[in-house]
Amino acid sequence: MSAITTAEVRRLAKLANLAIPEADLERRARELDAIVGYVDQLSQVATDGVEPIANVAGLHTEGRPDAPGRMFTQAEALANAPSRNEVAFLVPKVVER
Repeated sequence: MSAITTAEVRRLAKLANLAIPEADLERRARELDAIVGYVDQLSQVATDGVEPIANVAGLHTEGRPDAPGRMFTQAEALANAPSRNEVAFLVPKVVER
């Protein structure tokens, strides 16, 4: 297994739209390398004959049946909205690009 380089961290940060200061690149590379090493270690564990499970605690969540019910009218849905126009909720822009 090869070590994660600062160039790879810089590339991943750009892909994830993260601003990582140059001074932190080396530390982040070591941290990512440790994570990848741990995942590699886990992938070597023998799991033959082990049944897959979705919940290790054995808990079961009850849900209601997925059946259609009464629908709000457009006017009812918009009635208590803090900001709306005639047909839709108005929300502030959250993504700047």
